[in-house]
Amino acid sequence: MDLNGKKIAILATNGFEQAELEVPRDRLTKAGATVHVVSLAAGEIKGWDKKDWGRPVKVDKTLDEVSAGDYDAIVLPGGQINPDLLRVEPKALKFIKDIFDAKKVVAAVCHAPWLLIETGIAKGRKMTSFKSIKTDVANAGAKWEDSEVVVDQGVITSRNPGDLEAFSAKIIEEVKEGRHTQRSAA
Repeated sequence: MDLNGKKIAILATNGFEQAELEVPRDRLTKAGATVHVVSLAAGEIKGWDKKDWGRPVKVDKTLDEVSAGDYDAIVLPGGQINPDLLRVEPKALKFIKDIFDAKKVVAAVCHAPWLLIETGIAKGRKMTSFKSIKTDVANAGAKWEDSEVVVDQGVITSRNPGDLEAFSAKIIEEVKEGRHTQRSAA
């Protein structure tokens, strides 16, 4: 139970890639963290499972009920729909940026680096993403690399569902070690 006493937010809305929310949630919970699914509205959000709608997931907190001070890290699942909906939501972007500015772990997988682009976090950072948004990441000023996990001063990125075990393990390691507090000013 490496993460006892740690709280982690998973920010998502309808259209999140099913495994990209569930695998990190389950691994972080198993490691002892308290994990909250945070979304735009109360109730449930529905996943996208490869080629069709997946299972609903209960929302634990809405964006209006949380602040960066409540959490040690934020996890941003991908899928095409989820980050595209979130990147036009000022409250979602502010929550991500506030966690980053507090020098806490920010982890994004697949298409979720779109949110790191929108918040300005991507600029000047080593990152990876789903291959179809490689150009978006590079055009935002990040140094894109094709690796299962890339870490740059507490910002963790991965490419796709095949990387989820390594992605989850790296989140646990970064939160446990407190390496995020060593982030230099951007």
